[in-house]
Amino acid sequence: MKTKVEKVNRKKARISRGLSAGLIFFVVFLLSCTEMKPTRSDSILTITPPPPVQELRWSNGSQFKNLDPIKTSAPPETDIVRAVYEGLTDIDPKTLEARPAAAKSWTVDEDNKIWTFHLREDLRWSNNETLNANDFVRSWTRLAEKGSVTANNDLLKNLVGFEEIASRAKAEQDALLKKATDSSNAVTELKPDPIPSPTLELPPPPRRPDAKSAVIEKKPISIGVEAIDDNTLKISLIHPDKDLPKLISNAIFMPVYGDGKVLDEEKIDPSIVTNGPFQIVNASPGSITLERSATYWDRDNIKLDRVHFIAAENAEAALNAYQSGAVDVVTNATFEPLALKLLAPFDDLKPTTHGAINFYEVNVKNKPFNDRRVREALAIAIERERLTEGELEGTTQPARSFLPFDSKETKTIVQDTAKARMLLADAGYPEGENFPVVRLVINRNDVQMRVAKLVAKMWKQNLNVETDIIVKEPDELASVRDLGDYDLIRRGTVLPTSDEFANFISIFGYEAIAPVAETENTVTKQIEHGPSDVGIIPDLGSQPIMSTDNTANEGQILNEAEALYQLHGIPLYFPISYSLVKPYVRGFNVNSLDAPSLKDVTIDSNWQPKADNIESK
Repeated sequence: MKTKVEKVNRKKARISRGLSAGLIFFVVFLLSCTEMKPTRSDSILTITPPPPVQELRWSNGSQFKNLDPIKTSAPPETDIVRAVYEGLTDIDPKTLEARPAAAKSWTVDEDNKIWTFHLREDLRWSNNETLNANDFVRSWTRLAEKGSVTANNDLLKNLVGFEEIASRAKAEQDALLKKATDSSNAVTELKPDPIPSPTLELPPPPRRPDAKSAVIEKKPISIGVEAIDDNTLKISLIHPDKDLPKLISNAIFMPVYGDGKVLDEEKIDPSIVTNGPFQIVNASPGSITLERSATYWDRDNIKLDRVHFIAAENAEAALNAYQSGAVDVVTNATFEPLALKLLAPFDDLKPTTHGAINFYEVNVKNKPFNDRRVREALAIAIERERLTEGELEGTTQPARSFLPFDSKETKTIVQDTAKARMLLADAGYPEGENFPVVRLVINRNDVQMRVAKLVAKMWKQNLNVETDIIVKEPDELASVRDLGDYDLIRRGTVLPTSDEFANFISIFGYEAIAPVAETENTVTKQIEHGPSDVGIIPDLGSQPIMSTDNTANEGQILNEAEALYQLHGIPLYFPISYSLVKPYVRGFNVNSLDAPSLKDVTIDSNWQPKADNIESK
């Protein structure tokens, strides 16, 4: 099995395959040519006139595939889905906070487990039919029933009843598959002997299971999404989540029309019924055109009349289209490090910390890694700037926490060799004496090998700890992790939301999430006691999750502070993504979630470059 981040990275890698030499040559030529038209200024890569109308031309990756919201996890599909569909909430592209969308408001009980969303009265599908709370119930039930087909299906696990729905759907599919297999292998029914004995009673012929008996008996499931009335939706959670409105802004929670079967086809159908600010009017594998929807509730505040999504074979093609003025925005293009250095001086190149974490997961069941002091020593002995500026050539940012979203409340990992040595000595390994060789498992990848060698070198220099780097094929990592045959293992996770609780489900798995205790002795309560002058995060007083020998119990990774305290993983780096945005495009805000909103975008058709900044020809 591939991890989600590997799937997304593999998708992005296809964009840049065969790119390196050609793109670098192209950029060098582009920046050195003084006769090239359009012109270039000191601060803008290429000056091209803005469109005279409210139309945006956006190169956001390679060819487009299925636009079923429940199957989309990365650009270019997510960009289009967010434009043509709308969920209960939306994410502000600047702050990553939830804002009203199909729901105009919401409330929550004091336990953060029962949420009530109040829908707008004027919601309509693009075919002008009314959209109401029952459409969300039906769509979310379909989402649960799709099970593993769903992108980011970990996001469903905290919703009451959704695991049972997915399990039932899988059991029914397995039963029907077994029925089909049994039918194909069924023996011919027994026939009477040609001259039967008059007193012999033959046994009845064997019965083949019919469809009814092949499917498990259905019992009612208490599902955690309920339409109270046409405009009121109640959502019930298993564990508290103060950020649920952020979570359900993810594309998988957007409603689909009817039973959604039309979306099962791989072909993109321009006639599909949607509910977002735009609707599809033309589609091909290399180009999709959207127009402002006539039935969208906030149509008058959408400024763009038309959006053209234009596929690019690779980053060189996207850059060429941008430089010539054929597109206004480029995202989801993987530029080579040298090309980025050449493009860096220009204001229209926008670097953004990408919402994905690369880290080493620790097997806390193995000694001595079940000792938190050991895990912290390994974590703070790593000089992350050497990784990101050296081996990763400036295409990443040091990860001193698990989430790339700004947080002023949580302390972060700080490199401290002296303290790391002290922690290791306190754990019984002064100067690394008698410490076992660390078994570090990584996937076969040149970058990961260089990173692992440098980390191993740091552990040796700073802690006198030896490391055995074990290289596995990418599809072997999941089985190694399941078997627990490692001390540390390289992991990568794309963060699908700005919901803190849901992100830690994505990072560590749902099994690492435990109910919050009702007593004052929980980690969450003790974090409120205030910061300490030692440790990575605030002092936890009596440290209830630790035994007397500093070994950790499982569970209770509910937020950033707890994750940094327990250190079941050692953060390494966050990737940096880059986009190109023409200066006349207003309101196009790139962010860590790869989720710019077209609701806020306008074209300044009157834009003019500053005359004194334009190079003479």
